[in-house]
Amino acid sequence: MPRTKGSKNKPKVINDYASQIAEKQESITSLTAEIASITANIDTLKADLKEKKATLKKAEKEVTTLEAKKAKEDAKAAEEAKKAEAESVVKRLLASGMSADEILERLK
Repeated sequence: MPRTKGSKNKPKVINDYASQIAEKQESITSLTAEIASITANIDTLKADLKEKKATLKKAEKEVTTLEAKKAKEDAKAAEEAKKAEAESVVKRLLASGMSADEILERLK
């Protein structure tokens, strides 16, 4: 009788597909839960980002408005200062004895 090849003492491999399927299903469940958690976190962060951008845009608009008002006030103050200086020059010239016609000539 011919000899069989290979060891006769090999342990028999029993494939337990049910336990492997259960492991994979648990893995799938945990990964799905993690994905849902991360997605919810991303959605929350997106909402926060949108809110912060809106606040930033509003603040920038207010700054622009305030800068325009400041420029307008500065121009008005400069005009007032110029007017006051012109009046003081006219008063000084009048006090020194110049006539109104001579003062007009000088101002031109």
